[in-house]
Amino acid sequence: MARQDYVFTSESVSEGHPDKLCDQISDAVLDALLAEDPAARVACEAFATTGTVVIGGEIGLSDKKKLGEYMGSIAEIARDTIRDIGYEQEKFHWNTCHVHNYLHEQSAHISQGVDRDGAGDQGIMFGYAVDETPELMPAPIQYAHAILRRLAEARKSGAEPTLGPDAKSQLSLRYENGKPVEITSLVLSHQHKDETQTSDDIRAIVEPYIREVLPEGWLTERTEWWVNPTGTFVIGGPDGDAGLTGRKIIVDTYGGAAPHGGGAFSGKDPTKVDRSAAYAARYLAKNVVAAGLAKRCVIQLSYAIGVAKPLSIYADTFGTSEIPEAEIERAVSRAMDLTPRGIREHLALCRPIYRRTAAYGHFGRTPEADGGFSWERTDLAEAIKREL
Repeated sequence: MARQDYVFTSESVSEGHPDKLCDQISDAVLDALLAEDPAARVACEAFATTGTVVIGGEIGLSDKKKLGEYMGSIAEIARDTIRDIGYEQEKFHWNTCHVHNYLHEQSAHISQGVDRDGAGDQGIMFGYAVDETPELMPAPIQYAHAILRRLAEARKSGAEPTLGPDAKSQLSLRYENGKPVEITSLVLSHQHKDETQTSDDIRAIVEPYIREVLPEGWLTERTEWWVNPTGTFVIGGPDGDAGLTGRKIIVDTYGGAAPHGGGAFSGKDPTKVDRSAAYAARYLAKNVVAAGLAKRCVIQLSYAIGVAKPLSIYADTFGTSEIPEAEIERAVSRAMDLTPRGIREHLALCRPIYRRTAAYGHFGRTPEADGGFSWERTDLAEAIKREL
């Protein structure tokens, strides 16, 4: 039986974290190309350091003549993303940083398999859901995200003008009888603009927002607070530490509470199963839990490049279901077409919906009217139950 009493920790990073900034640039490029061509192929990577952003990878459009037109807009897309995040520092400013574009046409050897509706690469993808939050997400990562998202709202609204874009949060959460009951420690490192501000000053600013988003009773007199524990944090973002697309895969998913196949999401179009099949696996796991078939569920899918059918489907309910996992595996495979094309069509993934996923987690979000976060719907629950 799984442990019932323990402490588990997850971290999140803000939209201004160097790696997350790169994720957002990569997904902004993806969105721009999908807006032009829903069949666009994109594998876009970004690197950021002091005063510089480097963008590279492979892209493809149905009309190859338009590729050249879009190459000229890449720098503008990057600058707009940096401006929206809020970087106007002396050594990293949206208007003055150098943007180098090394994108080129997609390899024909890769596209030939995808054009036959096969997977864009081999690999394993995991999806996870658990009933400890309304979003069916692990509580430590869900609330670590919520803290930073709320602080970003306060910063961008002008309510907290001394906060900077770069930040990290970390929650250690005590579980009792398998349910989260108390935060044992809270870590927040937040960039600020005034060098005279102390750790106590920053805590005074951020604490009301933190208390606003956390469930009542989780912060106790025993909770250890570590706010800007190193002291001054004025130099932030890519000027303080280089960033790279795809380096926050645990932040993007389940905060370490579930397995990860190793593939990053941002900058990849939905023919890449690293992204689309991970979304499908979350969708299936969430619907298994939403259907009341298990309290906790992980789904693994595996694929081979150029092959449409998934090579394997694996489910584990950690002893929280009375239904054999083999039956759940068969049910989810019948309830949804898990070929790459089937996933893209079922979840309507060939849309410009990805920049918004690149900060504060790809999962545990609210499905949006334009199809954003479609994998967070629970509309497959009844279909799964019917297949059992």
